Amino acid sequence: MSTMEMHATTILAVKKDGKTVIAGDGQVTMGNSIVLKNNAVKVRRMYNDKVVVGFAGSVADAFTLSSRFEEMLQKFSGNLLRSAVELAQSWRGDKYLRNLEAMMIAADHEKILIISGDGNVIEPEMGICAIGSGGNYALAAAKALARHTKMSAREIATEGMKIANDVCVFTNNNLTIEEV
Repeated sequence: MSTMEMHATTILAVKKDGKTVIAGDGQVTMGNSIVLKNNAVKVRRMYNDKVVVGFAGSVADAFTLSSRFEEMLQKFSGNLLRSAVELAQSWRGDKYLRNLEAMMIAADHEKILIISGDGNVIEPEMGICAIGSGGNYALAAAKALARHTKMSAREIATEGMKIANDVCVFTNNNLTIEEV
């Protein structure tokens, strides 16, 4: 019997003028051709609404990743960087967690971090990052919009996701957008 992975696909984060926005699409696909759901919510608030996360990748792995991260936020009183680093360290020592096929963007009022299922924590340059199948499209669009327009973080994130939807079959326009 063949198994097909379910995937959640495009997350974009933009920080500008003291506002940070994370946007995610609602499409969940199985394999390369089946859309299972159009209205999944892949962006959510954590730690008393002070942290926003968006996740992409294998659905079960993404839920595991976000659940473990939320535990770390509680343990370290909402300290985003310390929680991310502690989570990454726990992966490297755990045989099961070491191979999660998921990534997450986490943000608070100060930082944006990319946290990967293989234990990496990256703070992006320019305050813009994206993950998932449509991530590179959304990232390129958002960087261009940030450089060449006076749009707000929310407007850049929304338009970047719309552009990703135009070129990526794994991204749709059913967006969830959260701001910190």
